[in-house]
Amino acid sequence: MKPFNEAHVAEPGLIVVDVAAADEETAIAFQKAIADRWATATADRATRDPGQPGVRLRCYLDLRQDVTTESTPVASS
Repeated sequence: MKPFNEAHVAEPGLIVVDVAAADEETAIAFQKAIADRWATATADRATRDPGQPGVRLRCYLDLRQDVTTESTPVASS
């Protein structure tokens, strides 16, 4: 993969994630799983490097946001 720009990790809580997977479906599923939890700049598709097995995908995470959890609805009386 190409080097990433230092601006992508200029502050604490910013992360560049490079994913290597056997197939695009797996790479996209992983990306979706982390995007459901944190602010994520996602990729539309994975790429293949000629002569290399599997696919590659890069996404950017912002861990500075509060992670929200599903809340149970409160019954009214």
